Amino acid sequence: MRDWVVWDPRSRGVGLRGRGTLWLVPTLIPDPLPVEVEALLERRREWGADRHDEVWEGVLHMSPPPSSRHELLVVQLTAALLPLAKAQGLAVLGAAGIGVKDNHRVPDLTLLRPPIEPQWQPTAALAVEILSWREPATKKLDFYAAHHVDELVIIDPDKHEVDWLVLREGAYQPVQRSDVIDLSAAALAQRIDWDPFPIAEPDGS
Repeated sequence: MRDWVVWDPRSRGVGLRGRGTLWLVPTLIPDPLPVEVEALLERRREWGADRHDEVWEGVLHMSPPPSSRHELLVVQLTAALLPLAKAQGLAVLGAAGIGVKDNHRVPDLTLLRPPIEPQWQPTAALAVEILSWREPATKKLDFYAAHHVDELVIIDPDKHEVDWLVLREGAYQPVQRSDVIDLSAAALAQRIDWDPFPIAEPDGS
């Protein structure tokens, strides 16, 4: 049986807004998928546009490309975490799938212990999630806990805050400093240039 498809609430959902843009409401499409949707999924695979898509218990969450601000933060976080991860024998991956093909999440950054699987990672030493109105990172806590992700770092671009969580007795607890790498939440927040470049406001089209 084919997965159902859910469109990201503000990427190409249902309901029209300006210039015929599809917006607002997620849509579930039961199998068999229409030919047009099959073609869309194939184009996304060819373009690499599906790198940040996730499957939540068989339901595909299709996401648009990340915002410019989001990617500027990812680049900075990669630069900050890479030498610290390397010192602990950890690999830093972006858009790594945690879980299995039919049920996985894709953190913005992932620190992995070797050996690293070709695609689907059973767990991670640390996962980084940048908060977004599209899909709140807090919805993923239970999934990450079930997959024994040791630490979770949540970045809030609007509040300029870093929350560091450690998995203890099956639930995440806030801490000031990582047990995985030599870094604290406060130190990481200080290393981030939260608004390095002016970014134009979306025009709503």
